[in-house]
Amino acid sequence: MKLDREAESTFELREVTVDGARLRYVDIGQGDPLVLLHGWPQSHAAWRHQIGPLALSRRVIAPDWLGWGASDRDEALSCDYDTEVERIGRMLDALGLQRVDLACHDYGGFLGLGFLQRHPQRVRRFAILNSRAQGTFTLPYYVLFGLLTALAHSALLRPLLTARPIRWMHRVGLAPYVRNGSFDTVELRRYLAFLDISAGRRWYAHFWSGYRVQVRPELAAGLGAIDCPTTVIWGDRDPAIPLRTAEELADRIPYATLIRIEGSHFIMEERPDEVTEALRAWLLRPAT
Repeated sequence: MKLDREAESTFELREVTVDGARLRYVDIGQGDPLVLLHGWPQSHAAWRHQIGPLALSRRVIAPDWLGWGASDRDEALSCDYDTEVERIGRMLDALGLQRVDLACHDYGGFLGLGFLQRHPQRVRRFAILNSRAQGTFTLPYYVLFGLLTALAHSALLRPLLTARPIRWMHRVGLAPYVRNGSFDTVELRRYLAFLDISAGRRWYAHFWSGYRVQVRPELAAGLGAIDCPTTVIWGDRDPAIPLRTAEELADRIPYATLIRIEGSHFIMEERPDEVTEALRAWLLRPAT
């Protein structure tokens, strides 16, 4: 599959095959492996401010999750939750990684929490940032994302997700994060470049056909069993995900810490230095 030019990275990207598709990823540094999972609609570049500093003491692996960034967008891939969670394990297997520190944001955190609960022996430490996690979205975003899934499931309405105006809608919707300094217009254009081509828009509709906004009750039920060093790093002005999600994570996961940062959803980009320092402190916590 041809790469979108706008998805090209300032970091060297390697590639590995996962579930029959090409997954591209950054792999720099030496030491214990640290995997950084990004969220929607981004790529490894969401961690661009953290990758270099963290690689001074860790081997940092930051993938473009399948379907995003420079990785393949293959409509043969299932995007349902259970498949996506288990895909993390298959990615680690393909990279030869048995046990990792895992930091994840947004959609990556939703998947990462499920992976940690199902495969605790593979996660040494866990960090989660502004993710729906064990909950879901505030009402306006619940309605919005629920509408996208409904459109994706309707043969009659699905073309609305694959039409060219969907590009403009996303640029308008994410413009506040340009204004607050999370990313500039160039980075936003890179994140959304896949919507510039018809194949990318078809994959986008395919992704939403597998996604569900409803709460997964097993995630909340399993929080008390998490026994690895955990940090919850949260932009406290996130319009899509309430702060109570972070507070519940910190309250119910034994020995978890909550780092509350003044900022919005894309906190690694909006407040990069504070997030980097919080992750450094987390990585110093002893792990069995």
